[in-house]
Amino acid sequence: MRTAYEIVEAHYDANARRDMAGMLADIAEDCRWTEMDGFPCAGTYVGPDAIVQNVFAALGAAWDGYTFTLERLLDAGNDVVAIGTYTATYKATGKAMNVRVVHVWGVADDKIRRFEQFTDTLRVAEAMQI
Repeated sequence: MRTAYEIVEAHYDANARRDMAGMLADIAEDCRWTEMDGFPCAGTYVGPDAIVQNVFAALGAAWDGYTFTLERLLDAGNDVVAIGTYTATYKATGKAMNVRVVHVWGVADDKIRRFEQFTDTLRVAEAMQI
């Protein structure tokens, strides 16, 4: 049985490879994925299909080069905290963003059950303003 840390680490490894199937491999069907209020795709989405449609596809459609760079991954038992940076260029304005972000993950029974994002939504909004 893998640890929560190993499961989340595998998600980020897949993200670095741009491997969507790998990113979704450990996400539970009832996973509650929350993007911060004020973020372009703010809300809570349940399950892999809703996450792909409302987060990954939405960000990919609106931003060029959307990337999360992991700097630190902290083990807190069944919870894992990731610290990193989002970078991208908003297609409609051509403006770039470079913002700090924290992800908090909850893992149970070898599956990702919860995700919550915390980021500087003002910096993201500035890149989106014409």
